[in-house]
Amino acid sequence: MGEDKKRMIKELIRQLHAGVAPEEVKQRFKQALETISPLEISKIEQELVDEGMPREEIHRLCDVHLLVFQEQLEKQKPNVPPASPINILTEEHKIMLQLLEMVNTILTRLQQVRDSNEAAEDMAHLKHIAEDFSDSEKHYLREENVLFPVLEKHGVREPPAIMWTEHNQIRPMKKQFCGLIENYNAVNFQDFKKELAEKTKSLNSILSSHFLKENNILFPTALRVVTDDEWIEVRKEFDSIGYCRFTPQHLIAMPQVKRVEEHKPVAPLEGLLQFETGAFSKDEAEAILKTVPVDITFVDKDDYVRYFNKSEIFMRTKAVLGRKVQQCHPQKSVHLVNKILDSFKSGRKDVAEFWIPMKDKMIHIRYFAVRDKDGKYLGTMEVTQDITDIKRIEGEKRLLDWKD
Repeated sequence: MGEDKKRMIKELIRQLHAGVAPEEVKQRFKQALETISPLEISKIEQELVDEGMPREEIHRLCDVHLLVFQEQLEKQKPNVPPASPINILTEEHKIMLQLLEMVNTILTRLQQVRDSNEAAEDMAHLKHIAEDFSDSEKHYLREENVLFPVLEKHGVREPPAIMWTEHNQIRPMKKQFCGLIENYNAVNFQDFKKELAEKTKSLNSILSSHFLKENNILFPTALRVVTDDEWIEVRKEFDSIGYCRFTPQHLIAMPQVKRVEEHKPVAPLEGLLQFETGAFSKDEAEAILKTVPVDITFVDKDDYVRYFNKSEIFMRTKAVLGRKVQQCHPQKSVHLVNKILDSFKSGRKDVAEFWIPMKDKMIHIRYFAVRDKDGKYLGTMEVTQDITDIKRIEGEKRLLDWKD
């Protein structure tokens, strides 16, 4: 993108934020708008934030930006394979809006009904729709945990951040919508219909706007920057998280077209321990294991104690390393230790747990069978945790209450 064009688009956005009418801005910057791409819009908005424009201001006027850019963006809609992650997300958008249209259709019929008992079929349909919306959380999780991180690796930061902010606005609205339908008998039926109409309208408004931005800006940007190999990995991660109950089954079942070339293995970063889901140094690994709020002990497949991270609850010393785990327990409990190990080795069990009071604390002790990807037994991990304070937790805590 040339510097002149970039300056023009930045000025266009600044004028929108200053309150100039969208139609007037479109006429002033007609030439620049003729060739604008979703990726260019994303980069320019990002630069404006880097230059000091508050992200909240960009978010506040996203709909206005789209109103100005939409005509050109509509001409650039890309074709994507049916089973691609982007097409799956787009189809889910379409279905969620169709579900809200169904709610409005049902509401029209319910206006002629005085009591929910007279509309059992419609109420059952509403409950089914509410279940669909409750299950739509997987849609947002796939975006937040798979698509957004990939975009950020390519330097596209602002659009994902803004979309995630909107997800967190959608979630409570979706929860209230579903809660109202699920508990419709708790309120007067006339009040229920009125409240449902209001919540449906609000949810439809925010979803329509949100999906329009993702379909026209976020997704086309992703198609420009994400590589073919990365899309294959994205689809695998999508499959791992799972799909919504309304996601079209033929799209899920249809594998994404793979490239002919073999994937090149990712070269391990020098000096780091490389795992399937990331990498860190030996010092970082040791610090992490010391920081986790549990005591961990690992016993290998031959019953020898190989590792412990700390000894805050039960005494551990380095003298136990290389010692048979049976020798680390009182004789009266050795038969239980052997029973657990035998059941893990045979594959009959994978977890054993106990909890005991210790002075004024409650201690939770769990044993886990450690297996490789093929299910072969590698050893046993003991995890011990003080759950005294956890047992006292009630309600919810969403805000940080630190005192500076």
